[in-house]
Amino acid sequence: MRWLIALLVLLVLYLQYRLWVGEGSMAEVVSLQQAIESQRQEMQEMAARNRSLQAEIESLKRDLEEVEERARSDLGMVRDGEVFFQVLEGKSTGEAVK
Repeated sequence: MRWLIALLVLLVLYLQYRLWVGEGSMAEVVSLQQAIESQRQEMQEMAARNRSLQAEIESLKRDLEEVEERARSDLGMVRDGEVFFQVLEGKSTGEAVK
């Protein structure tokens, strides 16, 4: 009878060890759930960014004025016959540089 009780106590201790510390433990499960939630959040952010970029691509495909505006603002391009003026401000006084 003592052997049976000792065996059951050892079995309970082993199972408790596996539950709290061993492979597949509660701590590991919580850690994996947090990693999954972090990845899910990152995927949502990337999906929103992808939707934004897709909308921008569609806008550029169908609207030539949008392409022209991007060329002017991002690349500094001008039309033939136009003159480009760039105004620089001074560092200390805020006055225009001549």
